[in-house]
Amino acid sequence: MAIQTVGIIGAGTMGNGIAQACAVAGVNVVMVDIAQAAVDKGVATVAGSLDRLIKKDKLTAAQKDAALALIKGSTNYDDLKAAQLVIEAATENHALKLKILKQVDELLAPEVIIASNTSSISITQLAAATSRADRFIGMHFFNPVPMMALVEIIRGYLTSDATHDAVKELAVKLGKSPITVKNAPGFVVNRILVPMINEAFFVLAEGLATAEDIDAGMKLGCNQPIGPLALADMIGLDVCLAVMEVYLEQFGDSKYRPCPLLKEMVAAGQLGRKTGRGVYTY
Repeated sequence: MAIQTVGIIGAGTMGNGIAQACAVAGVNVVMVDIAQAAVDKGVATVAGSLDRLIKKDKLTAAQKDAALALIKGSTNYDDLKAAQLVIEAATENHALKLKILKQVDELLAPEVIIASNTSSISITQLAAATSRADRFIGMHFFNPVPMMALVEIIRGYLTSDATHDAVKELAVKLGKSPITVKNAPGFVVNRILVPMINEAFFVLAEGLATAEDIDAGMKLGCNQPIGPLALADMIGLDVCLAVMEVYLEQFGDSKYRPCPLLKEMVAAGQLGRKTGRGVYTY
């Protein structure tokens, strides 16, 4: 099945990033959020991102206009009926995602594929909340979506080959390099990455080195483009904590215990770049 229109639930960082990637590739987008202000902000964010690409000579003004023309912002879930694929890109909250998925499952035609952009929640479990487990899949984009080439395509227990192939074909059309992953907590990348970030917080809490030196050590010693603590600020400390808590619950292994310092910083509202302060001040 050719995917010509993509519905996106959530106009935040991930949602508008996915919308931009689709629109630049010539794919129609319906981006839905609960409040008009959120929708407007999402579209404005895409416009600003495209302006930066124009300044870098990676996009023309005409291409920007063409891309924006393909994005329809809405607060009405009924507008998602035009899509062949609907991607849920809401906050990483299990209960919220289940509520949204049940709502759109009842709304959409049976042949429409539903994907979740979750970074840690079981695709099989989310699929079970719908009536289309064979047409449900994980499509995990990475932030910032327009710049990051990777998409993890996660197959639930009942995901069909046709669903997998259609979504993989779309990812390639968007200029991404997809990898196929079996369903498991954290999938592949975050299963490795987030515990490393958590360990960096333990090292910081123990006073073994400053945040700057921890990040410099990992950049210079492991050839990482950004240190784990700076990356945590970019991801959001609350997101990192939520992922670690999912691992601890689902694996039942103490090695996934969130660092107390990470929990304290989240409790204090120091979540990273989005709040202006995390490990570093912005």
